[in-house]
Amino acid sequence: MMVNNKIKKIRVGTASCGLAAGGTAVLEALRTHASDIEIDEVGCLGHCYAEPMVEVITNDGKSFLYAGVDGKDKTIASILNLEDKFRFEIPAIRKSKELLKVLKMAGHICPTSFDEYVEHGGYIALKTALANPPEWAIEEIKKSGLRGRGGGGFPTGLKLSFLAAKKAEQKIIVCNADEGDPGAFMDRSLMESVPHQVLEGMLISAYATGATRLIIYCRAEYPLAIKHLKIAIEQIYEHGLNKINDHELDIMIKEGAGAFVCGEETAMIASLEGKRGTPRFRPPFPTDRGLDGFPTSINNVETFGNIPLIIKDGAEAYASIGTAGSKGTKLFALAGDLKYPGLIEVPMGTTLNEIVFGIGGADPDTVKAVQTGGPSGGCIPKSLFDTPVDYDSLKSLGAIMGSGGMVVISTERCMVETARFFLDFTHRESCGKCTFCRVGTARMYETLERIVAGDGKPEDLDFLDDIGPKIIKGSLCGLGQTAPNPVLATLRYFRNEFEDHVLHGQCAALQCNNLVDVIIYKDNCIKCGLCIKNCPVDAISEDFVVDNSKCTRCNTCIEICPKKTIARAKKGAHNQ
Repeated sequence: MMVNNKIKKIRVGTASCGLAAGGTAVLEALRTHASDIEIDEVGCLGHCYAEPMVEVITNDGKSFLYAGVDGKDKTIASILNLEDKFRFEIPAIRKSKELLKVLKMAGHICPTSFDEYVEHGGYIALKTALANPPEWAIEEIKKSGLRGRGGGGFPTGLKLSFLAAKKAEQKIIVCNADEGDPGAFMDRSLMESVPHQVLEGMLISAYATGATRLIIYCRAEYPLAIKHLKIAIEQIYEHGLNKINDHELDIMIKEGAGAFVCGEETAMIASLEGKRGTPRFRPPFPTDRGLDGFPTSINNVETFGNIPLIIKDGAEAYASIGTAGSKGTKLFALAGDLKYPGLIEVPMGTTLNEIVFGIGGADPDTVKAVQTGGPSGGCIPKSLFDTPVDYDSLKSLGAIMGSGGMVVISTERCMVETARFFLDFTHRESCGKCTFCRVGTARMYETLERIVAGDGKPEDLDFLDDIGPKIIKGSLCGLGQTAPNPVLATLRYFRNEFEDHVLHGQCAALQCNNLVDVIIYKDNCIKCGLCIKNCPVDAISEDFVVDNSKCTRCNTCIEICPKKTIARAKKGAHNQ
């Protein structure tokens, strides 16, 4: 196979998104046919919709991206000859709206290469911090305005100062890498793509506070992230970077079981101690009495990933980005009904319009809402998409920033079912300690189940309005305090959909099975019989009429019909 002699290096995306799309086959094929060229495995570029991705760097320093690559000989030959067939250009609007700071190295360096991280400016921030008094680093972080990226938004510098002020035999820093939002992948991508950046932020924090132990609490479902972190930790020991404050830091990884409630810091501490992950009353706060009774400061992966940027570039440069109360950039896992799902990084204050329609490429004619903050977030209607994305603006709308999950919802989705879907997760994840959370979320879920089944009553809406705020007020931790958000926000902005279900027995989105019928439009039917043959419950007669009392709404007939003459319709519709 001919290889263009202009090629200097090839990079293949082998983060989780790349591997899931077939990146391993691409890597093996390139190594087979271009064995004399340097081929590196790199992390995620953020364009998850375009994986597997390959970057080719030429001798004159030019870079070409290729998307949707497979391991077939013709594809590999096309890339090795620098042909245009699979050439990929980042959408211009995404280039104009994104600002890559935390993700600057992601997808461009080998995650397990200490030397490459250093070549791209890694550990300059640590050296800068070590050249100054510990309190200087904390003041820089304070001046930067960095707030915790795990969802709480507590000022990071202030939290570190609490730990620094403690005098104890041991002081502990914990990185909460048990990513909270289902479907979100910001933290996982950072650990897979730039593990040294996260660890550098932790090392700086250890120097600033006098911490003696560093722990990464990472869910066991992230094997690639754990693998890369372990390699990076070994390299830190090899280069002596763990020798800080005249002693050697103990750095370890604790694999968690992915319990949502362990996003709350006291529940996570209980899990680290080998106990059941349940929150406790505060005070004492973890910085007073945390893991094993020692003062403990906890931040999430993205927060630590920001610290090297602050120390390296200066607090003023960092604070120049964002809004008054929300500084810097924010990572979002963009998913749902849009053209370009993936990992993005934008300045705080970027509007939902710019994210959903600009970067995400969603169709303005079909988008209904966006849900921010994971299963405990709120659904924001399209009419409010001019809202800037920052901590305070989202809170004013009944939503939250969360750790950065963002799901775009189209007009084909039912908002009542959406609320039920999210509450199904949170009520099952309740640890059960608080009565309002344990019982209240279960009662809310049961009420939503009745409504989507067509058995709802008008008083059910009053009950949801009433119980939601009580659960928020009566719960001990962030899970219960935010679990009602999806329901309360959808009731606030999409009450008409709830009323359609309850008062009229209709689901406008045709999503709730008990409130829709399946019909056949006979005028266009070619009577091929595929629907009859494939119906699992024999609900379609020989004269092509659907018996909706038998039909399970599995959609098999709709999907298999070659002429698309079968569809869902409002309850009570008749076969045409």
